[in-house]
Amino acid sequence: MTGASTRQDLLPLMEAASPVAGRRGISLPFADFCHPLAHDADAALQLQQAALEEGHQRRWKFMEFRGPCSLPGASPSITFHAHIVDLRGGPEAILGRFESSVRRAIRKAGQSNLEIQVGRTLQDINVFYNLHSLTRKRHGLPPQPFRFFASIARHVFELRAGFAVIARLEGRPVAASVFFRHGREAIYKYGASDFSYQHLRPSNLVMWEGIKACAAEGSEYLHLGRTSVGDEGLRRFKLGLGAREETLHYYRYDYRQDAFVTGKDRAETWVNRVFGLMPIPLLRLCGKILYPHLA
Repeated sequence: MTGASTRQDLLPLMEAASPVAGRRGISLPFADFCHPLAHDADAALQLQQAALEEGHQRRWKFMEFRGPCSLPGASPSITFHAHIVDLRGGPEAILGRFESSVRRAIRKAGQSNLEIQVGRTLQDINVFYNLHSLTRKRHGLPPQPFRFFASIARHVFELRAGFAVIARLEGRPVAASVFFRHGREAIYKYGASDFSYQHLRPSNLVMWEGIKACAAEGSEYLHLGRTSVGDEGLRRFKLGLGAREETLHYYRYDYRQDAFVTGKDRAETWVNRVFGLMPIPLLRLCGKILYPHLA
């Protein structure tokens, strides 16, 4: 979508469609946030108006904006916390902004004979995915299909726009994270671990090594993604990294009601308990079946 002829403005937008969930527009699916890339507020408003009109023409069920929305009558559907870590000033300055408890955890992990690897291969993604499946089971959620992460290796890692950080103990993977980066910005996208090694604090060390790698490659800010308002444990962890906290709103326009509607962050329900009891092969099968209908 473009603005005036002398400039270009952009609202990234995708149509998601399935026989179960119907057809809908989302900016952007599987992204924590997606702000309009516009020169000013008027241009952003024009982009969002054009997106709504596109939805009318394509008979969407709803349109979801994952970021600021200035359309008339717009009110937030769901609200999250967002956190941003300042990567400027070098490793000592970054570490100095961490809370003392986080620095202690990193030191403890560093003394635990953990080996750290930063990689960009499909094999690295496969190592991450095995830990990711353990973590999703612990949270009562099916993992995304493996082909989703294989696409990350192919379309992100191979372009050097991201990497995986893996911690091993005596050769066994115990924690891993996935980071994306472009220019001055980086995103902590996924994290996973084997909880039986939690006492060694490998996730803290993986995060620290990922932060240093992002800064070394030129990133100045690391976005830690969204956090449910009710998840105080995750919020404290991110604030412990010296992160700046912001409020992140999602806006959903329902075409059947011809109005913006409120929603609910279903962070945990009885369904999570059912998924948590499933063996990992069955949980992966559920993810393969369900994720094409989600966004």
